[in-house]
Amino acid sequence: MNLPLIDRANQNPNKIAIVATEGTFTYHNLLETSAQIATKLLENVEDLQEQRVAFLIPSGFQYVATQWGIWRAGGVAVPLCVGHPKPELDYVIADSGASIAIAHPDFEAVVGPIAQERNLRFILTSETLPEVGLLPEIDIARRALILYTSGTTGKPKGVVTTHQNIQAQVTSLVSAWGWTSDDRILHVLPLHHIHGIINVLTCALWSGAECHILSKFDAQIVCDRMIRGDLTLFMAVPTIYVKLIAAWEAADSERQKRISDGCAKIRLMVSGSAALPVQVLEKWQSISGHFLLERYGMTEIGMALSNSLHGERFAGYVGKPLPQVEVRLVDENGDLVSPGTPGEIQVKGPGVFLEYWQKPEATVKAFRDGWFCTGDFAVVENDNYRILGRISVDIIKTGGYKVSALEIEEVLRTHPDIQDCAVVGVTDLEWGERVCAALVLKSGTNLSLETLRSWAKERLATYKVPTQILAVEELPRNAMGKVTKPSVAKLFHSS
Repeated sequence: MNLPLIDRANQNPNKIAIVATEGTFTYHNLLETSAQIATKLLENVEDLQEQRVAFLIPSGFQYVATQWGIWRAGGVAVPLCVGHPKPELDYVIADSGASIAIAHPDFEAVVGPIAQERNLRFILTSETLPEVGLLPEIDIARRALILYTSGTTGKPKGVVTTHQNIQAQVTSLVSAWGWTSDDRILHVLPLHHIHGIINVLTCALWSGAECHILSKFDAQIVCDRMIRGDLTLFMAVPTIYVKLIAAWEAADSERQKRISDGCAKIRLMVSGSAALPVQVLEKWQSISGHFLLERYGMTEIGMALSNSLHGERFAGYVGKPLPQVEVRLVDENGDLVSPGTPGEIQVKGPGVFLEYWQKPEATVKAFRDGWFCTGDFAVVENDNYRILGRISVDIIKTGGYKVSALEIEEVLRTHPDIQDCAVVGVTDLEWGERVCAALVLKSGTNLSLETLRSWAKERLATYKVPTQILAVEELPRNAMGKVTKPSVAKLFHSS
């Protein structure tokens, strides 16, 4: 039995599947090359039987063909991050128990030694591929993918999804977002996270659509592609939209118009993976004409909530449960909360992951009565979910109140002199936790702490808690340019 993803690709053999730096490739090309890779992986065995195969390949056709090749050989794909240093790559390879490592020649110097040290079979994507041999039948209940979470505590955990889980995640999104074989999406996201792998790549290929892949995000190149006016879908994280806004603002009026006109031809633009500041949503809407569709999900569950494709969307909200997904909000005792009362998001459905790799205790702890406990806090207002943040990081318990750091950040960003901010809870003897904000001021501004504190006191009065503000010129950011809250917390504790 073929995987349904493979069967669907066979229905459109001559249609373009992937456009990348390596060239343009049809579904037939993808099927043929992935079958050759599967044959090479098998090498005198009939089935990999869920052996883990770690691979480090830049975004593009070779990445996709390798992923499919692993699946078609009966293996479990473990994609590695092209930006990670050797110790992090080594951790994922070791923790997943990979028996095979595949690398693009650009990464031979970093993956090769790890493979040698751990006595793994090592394959370069530049090696000659064999003729296609007999491939095993793959049951969709098998493990397919291990993605490593960047959890807020401890070492990353391997999240295991089956082919069945992936199929449920994909079909839910294809239905909700109206994917068809006529779609053409520009892929600018990393391919070691669920956003890039499932929401963009696999949804496109399941639908028989075209996926145009950039090896890395570049604002000018993305603007050039939008100007061409042939895209129908675009999905990104808030930071990318911030960078695209900056690129548009830096362009001359003629190029601005061409970018805006190109955006207008796209049928859907989506934002996810982090909270989208309302001011970013509004600015992008003024540029592109698109009210960005926000959705909510995580590695363990795929996507769970989404704003409507055709109905009304609300700024700051992530909509309603997606097809095939059940969602509920519960209090600290696990009881359902009344409407309008915040609670933890719990999720149930066929897209929910199988297990944390080789961590049975953590897997059991993550579920309650068959519901996955996300650790995220939310409230339902007007039948739409609004995310308040991670319970462990963004929900600050101060003076008997539970305060959302995300809400306070949203208020602070309305100040005309504030470019960005991060709010954290810092241990305090009197209040339990004190709400603290670190700010990035816009260049050329001269905002005094006294003026800002007076402004903030008035705007944040509804929270009934003291807000300490520390103004700084620059804050720690991650690789995607996002202010990182744990680093900000350290900044406060050391000040």
